[in-house]
Amino acid sequence: MADDLTQIVHFLNQTLSPDATAVRAATDALDRLSVTPHFPFYLLSISTGAGDQGLKIAAATYLKNLTRRTVDSTGAKPSNVSKEFKEQLMQSLLQVDSSVLKILVEVFRAIAVADFVKHTLWPELVPNLQSAIQNSHLISGSNTKWNTVNGLLVLHALLRPFQYFLNPKVAKEPVPPQLELISKEILVPLLVVFHQFVQKALASHRIAEKETEKVLLTICKCLHFAVKSYMPLTLAPLLPSFCRDLISILDSLSFDCVVNQEDDYLTRLKTGKRSLLIFSALVTRHRKHSDKLMPEIIHCVLNIVKFSKNTSKLPFLSERLLSLGFDVISNILETGPGWRLVSPHFTTLLESAIFPALVMNEKDMSEWEEDADEYIRKNLPSDIDEICGWRDDLFTARKSAVNLLGVISISKGPPMETATDSLSASSKRKKGQKNKRINQRRSMGELLVLPFLSKFPIPSDSKLSDKKILNDYFGVLMAYGGLQDFLREQEPEFVTTLVRTRIMPLYTVAMSLPYLVASANWVLGELGSCLPEEMSTDVYSQLLMALVMPDMQGPSCYPVRVSAAGAITTLLDNDYMPPDFLPLLQVIVSNIGNNEGESESSLLFQLLSSIMEAGDEKVAIHIPHIVSSIVGPVSKWLTANLEPWPQVVERAIAALAVMGQTWEDSRPEESESDESRETWAMGQVAIARAFASLLQQAWLTPLCTLDQEDQHAPPSSCIEDLSTLLQSVLLSIDGNNMIQELNVSELLSVWAEMIAEWHAWEESEDLSIFDVIKEITNLDSRYKLKKFIVKAMPSPPAPPVPERSIVEGIGSFITEAIKQYPSATLRACSCVHLLLHCPTYSPETEGVKQSLAVAFSQAAFSRFVEVQSTPSALWKPLLLAISSCYLCYPDVVEGILEKGENGGVTIWASALCHVSNRSFEPGLTTEAEMKLIVMTLARLIEQLLKQGRTGDEIQNCFTSLLEVSVRLKEVHDGNEDEQGSEEAEDEDEDEDTDNDDYDEDSGTEEYEETEEEFLNRYAKAAEALENGSAIEEGDVEDQELELELGQLMDVDEQSVVLSLIDKYHRVLIRGLVLPSELVINFLNAFPSYNSYFQQHR
Repeated sequence: MADDLTQIVHFLNQTLSPDATAVRAATDALDRLSVTPHFPFYLLSISTGAGDQGLKIAAATYLKNLTRRTVDSTGAKPSNVSKEFKEQLMQSLLQVDSSVLKILVEVFRAIAVADFVKHTLWPELVPNLQSAIQNSHLISGSNTKWNTVNGLLVLHALLRPFQYFLNPKVAKEPVPPQLELISKEILVPLLVVFHQFVQKALASHRIAEKETEKVLLTICKCLHFAVKSYMPLTLAPLLPSFCRDLISILDSLSFDCVVNQEDDYLTRLKTGKRSLLIFSALVTRHRKHSDKLMPEIIHCVLNIVKFSKNTSKLPFLSERLLSLGFDVISNILETGPGWRLVSPHFTTLLESAIFPALVMNEKDMSEWEEDADEYIRKNLPSDIDEICGWRDDLFTARKSAVNLLGVISISKGPPMETATDSLSASSKRKKGQKNKRINQRRSMGELLVLPFLSKFPIPSDSKLSDKKILNDYFGVLMAYGGLQDFLREQEPEFVTTLVRTRIMPLYTVAMSLPYLVASANWVLGELGSCLPEEMSTDVYSQLLMALVMPDMQGPSCYPVRVSAAGAITTLLDNDYMPPDFLPLLQVIVSNIGNNEGESESSLLFQLLSSIMEAGDEKVAIHIPHIVSSIVGPVSKWLTANLEPWPQVVERAIAALAVMGQTWEDSRPEESESDESRETWAMGQVAIARAFASLLQQAWLTPLCTLDQEDQHAPPSSCIEDLSTLLQSVLLSIDGNNMIQELNVSELLSVWAEMIAEWHAWEESEDLSIFDVIKEITNLDSRYKLKKFIVKAMPSPPAPPVPERSIVEGIGSFITEAIKQYPSATLRACSCVHLLLHCPTYSPETEGVKQSLAVAFSQAAFSRFVEVQSTPSALWKPLLLAISSCYLCYPDVVEGILEKGENGGVTIWASALCHVSNRSFEPGLTTEAEMKLIVMTLARLIEQLLKQGRTGDEIQNCFTSLLEVSVRLKEVHDGNEDEQGSEEAEDEDEDEDTDNDDYDEDSGTEEYEETEEEFLNRYAKAAEALENGSAIEEGDVEDQELELELGQLMDVDEQSVVLSLIDKYHRVLIRGLVLPSELVINFLNAFPSYNSYFQQHR
């Protein structure tokens, strides 16, 4: 055993070597030793011993990684860790130094989740931890080996899983008994200790000892996790005293300009931050217990936010507390008692706290010059660019103050009864009078906020030197940006007046005020949904000017251009259509690639995408010219073998993809003139040539620049958008000459290889890939693409092994999609039918088809087994995919099903019958689905009969066969009358539309979901997600996909059924008990079968 320990120490030391080969060899050796039962104990002993610090951390890290590999992270099954190891781990956690503790506590958390949180299999955990904390050195006061901070950190790790609901499938989940136990045994006694520590820390009016501050912070973290979602019964009575302790801590903090930056004070600030998070949790989640505490909380928080005037001079953590203070007030104001508690302070809040946080300061100006993107992220957020959204790490006092101002502006006091109301009450109410009374409750935006903001004069040419006026008006603009909910409730004339008088005049002095113009752009973007159409035109013209504002002497105008782009995007998203898109497009195209950095070009590409999506057919005419103009700059940025590509390239390709799709959507109808169709076709070819050139540079150039031995797939960046470009190229093909000119076969080979190795299922939508697969199959049916089914042998000196063909690469992608990507299951399964039945396979290539059928059936059946417990939307596509494979190779697929699950054929057959039933949702809806089911059941019944099978299995299959045959006949007969019925439906829809318009005008209020309905809906969604049956939004639309069965559609399914009945009618008809109604319906649909069903007549 000593030798084993020596070996482990040696290999751990080797993992610290700078030699990568030595590290790999040592890791492999440790992996081999990890299967021995004493290995975890050795690692724990080394990590807590007296050896080298690097060795201890290496041992703890390997133990953490080993635990992650061996313990189920979902907690679905226990950890199987021995009781002895758990005890030794607990002993170690309470004694080790902080650097090792941070690692070992992850080991503890993984085991605790599996054995205590999920399965309650560690009964001694809570008593042992409670004893260790109570007897630790700071709490007991004795010279014990247990470290108080260590014990609290272990408690913190134990409570972490309880910060979120453990069972989201339950609408109103009770407090877990494990949390109640922790609360009763540990947290309740700990609050008494917490109170003592608070008194001790605050008694000297100075920062307490480092360990004391850590104890306060860690206890607050523990309590935050305990009440963030649940409220333990034993904890609720102690909340008042606990909250008063938190208030005392907050009152001890200083927000003066000069702030102590020592570690101990930073710990106190973190405790204050956690205190405010606890207040927010209590107010938003536990109103029953927090209502009585709100007056004290409000008083405390008001004393914090009044220091917002010092924001520019405060460090991040202090500003974060100010931000949380504003958030707590917002949360309280949104509760029932909120108005009564907060409204008396509205004026003071606005003048002394909110507005000072909005005013421009020195920090803003320095950020504008030194890090413009950071300035934009904090102050000018928009949807135009990923960097512009509010992120969790960008909490600022200004952002929270703007949010609070918005909440105040829409708040209304209790209804005031006037003399008019009294008179109305004595007479009969007229229609609409109730709404009139409600409207008499004027909001604080009208009564307080706008009058306050109107006091600040708008800067003019004569006041440009007055910094206070400029800085204050920056705050005014920030405030306007937070009033969008309030302004949305106002009449259009009100918003028009505000914009014309308080925002638009800034553009007359734009060059001198870039800070204000950038903010004005942002405000116009925020108010985009409130602007009337006639106002939008003037706003758009000013934003277009701001978009091209050049850099002059003084501050950079980059934020001005970014905010203008974001505001224009918002206008377009709110259905504003410029009278002419050409000037905007010319500005964008002329500026792409003409600025110093790539960031502005990236921004312009994003704006271009938004224009294409909004403008649609109005901008389509310009697309060929735009594509030819921007492909050049994109080619310069496209560097071979660089992954990931620069953001500007990704945005450019995304914009090109949108343009390609927009152009395809503008395809003229057959009824339109020959000239328009010829013009469109010429544009399509020009676009295709530009896209093909770019794809060749992206995919083929990297391969050409490498030696034969070093060749590998090109970067898979932007595979979704590049697939859209490839689809545009394929749609333009009108002959073999274009296939050769555009290198289509080579592009498809590389593309197929890329998607075959595609594993970023959680990172990107891949829907365009499926569209390309369909188009490739159609193209092969017309022109017999090279390398589609079989790829030629590689040239020497490469080994004589055939490379993966296009269809084989696609097959690998489809297989992985079925296994791993629930939201793509429907599309992936539809491709199974496409690839098996549409291409023409020769006897020489039959092996390729069979390998595809094997892979598809394995993937579909394994996925079905995972979701079979509850019928869901995934059943039908998976079962139909297996059916297509079965029709091609019944014996092979039967073997796969039996290997995948005992009785696999029976499981599949039973589920297939279930899906065939009329009551199943979503059931069989198309002719192709029914035809496939009929042919599959006929083949399956024949196979089962040949195998000598009898009984319920045959009965169910034959019953389903007859039922689906009848439904299929109904579909055939109904197709003749379909056109007439559709016309009648269109007329009805027109009438319904008129009625809908009338209803909208009548002012019917939108239904608002109750809290109970919301919780129930999300509980059902969580259950569906856990069962693997949840369908994402994109896949709901895919449920209407029409199956393409290729050559299978030419088969007469009724001949197949007739042949089956003729051959086996003695067993199927005389030997089975069939429902009489089904037989009657079947014979009514197919009278020619009467002779076989004489006994049922």
